[in-house]
Amino acid sequence: MTEKTEKTEKIGRVTIDRSYYPGEDLYCDGAVEDELLQIVQEASPAGYAKIIEERKSWPILYHLSALRENIVSWLPFKKTDKVLEVGSGCGAVTGALARGAGSVTCIELSRKRSLINAYRNRECGNVTIRLGNFETIEPSLPCDYDYIFLIGVFEYGQSYIGGTDPFGRFLTILRRHLAEHGRLVIAIENRFGLKYWAGCQEDHLGAYFDGIENYPRGGGVRTFTKKELERLCAQNAVTDFSFYYPYPDYKFMSCLYSDARLPKLGELSDNMRNFDRERLLLFDEKQAFDSLIQEGLFPEFSNSYLLVVGEALPVVYSKYSNDRAPQYAIRTEIRRGEEGLFVRKVPLTRQAEAHVERLQESCRQMEEAYAGSGLLINHCRLDGKEAVFDFLEGRTLEETLDERLVLGDTAGFEALFERFCALAAYPRHAPVYDYDFIFSNIIVEKDVWHLIDYEWVFPKGEGAFKGRGDFAVPSAEELCARALYCYGLGSEQRKRQSLSLLRERFGYGDALLETLAENERAFQKYSTGERLSMVEIRNAIDQAIIPAAALAYRYLEARRHNRIQIYEDNGNGFSEETSYFLPVGDREGKPVTVKIEAKAGRRALRLDPAMEPCIVRFVTLQNEKRSLSLHDKNIKLNGKLISKDTAAFATQDPGVTFLNMDGGLYAELEITRISMETAESIAGKAGERKGPHRGKLWFPR
Repeated sequence: MTEKTEKTEKIGRVTIDRSYYPGEDLYCDGAVEDELLQIVQEASPAGYAKIIEERKSWPILYHLSALRENIVSWLPFKKTDKVLEVGSGCGAVTGALARGAGSVTCIELSRKRSLINAYRNRECGNVTIRLGNFETIEPSLPCDYDYIFLIGVFEYGQSYIGGTDPFGRFLTILRRHLAEHGRLVIAIENRFGLKYWAGCQEDHLGAYFDGIENYPRGGGVRTFTKKELERLCAQNAVTDFSFYYPYPDYKFMSCLYSDARLPKLGELSDNMRNFDRERLLLFDEKQAFDSLIQEGLFPEFSNSYLLVVGEALPVVYSKYSNDRAPQYAIRTEIRRGEEGLFVRKVPLTRQAEAHVERLQESCRQMEEAYAGSGLLINHCRLDGKEAVFDFLEGRTLEETLDERLVLGDTAGFEALFERFCALAAYPRHAPVYDYDFIFSNIIVEKDVWHLIDYEWVFPKGEGAFKGRGDFAVPSAEELCARALYCYGLGSEQRKRQSLSLLRERFGYGDALLETLAENERAFQKYSTGERLSMVEIRNAIDQAIIPAAALAYRYLEARRHNRIQIYEDNGNGFSEETSYFLPVGDREGKPVTVKIEAKAGRRALRLDPAMEPCIVRFVTLQNEKRSLSLHDKNIKLNGKLISKDTAAFATQDPGVTFLNMDGGLYAELEITRISMETAESIAGKAGERKGPHRGKLWFPR
């Protein structure tokens, strides 16, 4: 239902306040906004996922994906909280704020986007959207907000905030409107983010390396490094702030790290996450991230930042598993409590509540299965609809194995693996098994091993994929093989070690290795259900990934083939040793100038325009005295004349020889490379003049 007065408009239960609206939208993304408006008017949020999969469109994914909410939904909102969202756009996070807080005020300059926001969140009676420019509306805002959000907005500060220091002024103005213990939350890209070094284009301006080069072309947007944000805070008397590191970035965050819980080796493997435009692939981001983690440099190269100004938050880590079927969609987080850190798993849908509740029973069953084995099960207790666990200090078995690899301690690695295999085989008489019994789910604390994650425990009578075919219960050996397979995905060094053990210890050949990969794909599909994963959606949108190494190879090959080689016969015939190449570049489709000086005693000159079949048009051909013609008796070529100034060469060694050539030569050539098949079709054997062939040089006497 839509209600409208002179100053307000009601979309469902959402109020749009037009008191400060200038009367027209000053920016618009064009037809896609009309498409978005139609979708949110006709479909419910539950149907957006299917529409995203069908449309295969970056704007539809960006504006409507439920995963956009991950950047804010982890925050510990109270129903008494008062929230301000500056630059709410199409409402990607507004719904999450409305579900968590007591009231949400949005500020948005575009009426079209505000309508999209209002229709998609029409059931939220605690949302008011104020239309207009922030600077115009700001004086009328109260100063008691518990949270103020700028999600992908702060970087536009210089476009909307006046003064010589727009970002500092923006920060100061926003802080004025916080309650005493309120927090300002800013999500923004890091212009030094690793993905930009690796070949992603800058998000806003669509240029390679623009942020890294400090925006040399200017523009109305600017993102910041960590040090720049720290300086901005210091220059504006902001002393109480925290950094969080959304991964892969803040737009579709799956993991949130903090300085209290930084990523570990092998964790950052989900890097092909640019959906908006093509990218280069300059290096393996996962390997580079691991190297940065080892050197303690991850915070400087995180792709995005979440800057929280105000009191520290209790959450130090949050991992989303909502790229899954609704019945398995959960969030795992590490929090600070009165007695220290603890872990909790939170269902993100009503369907997932049963999945989380089952963890307590799985804990009991695993404790019984492993009684007396030496493997301790991290105890689970339910707190309402959430599962709570102790936070265990120590390293994962994965990290412990990595240490053995780095030290070259093969015997130590294999001893740890043998202990793991013995544990995998231990509960042979238990009624359940843990399909996800892998190295990263075991914490090693001195010599004690703890199982910290047992989310995928199945009764042995069901097999691992109930409802998805006749999958047998895996044996202990197969669980160990899967653990090695998962470990090998982390790095090339891990992969070599894993393959070695799979082949030598378990006798796995290529067929069984492919079966391992197929089983893993089946398990991932089991967890995502009918939904497409984000990797599958990215593939469907089909933005090109361009390998830089292949580009470089093709460039060098093209450069080699593009060279013009000159031979001179000074009485001893033509030879490779005395030939030379003219300077070349990327000349495809462009005229090439050849200028050769006169030389006493030179008997002949040969010009090779390419090193592959080609068509050559002589735009200009002359010596000091006159223009020359390809029909001249002193000009020989090993191709076929197809017009008075153009020849086709059906050879890998095209050449034009000029006899009695002690004078100079000036030529302008248009050279087009073609396939051998095309060249032979044009030239034909009958019309081909015999000429030089590399290896057996033909030259006139």
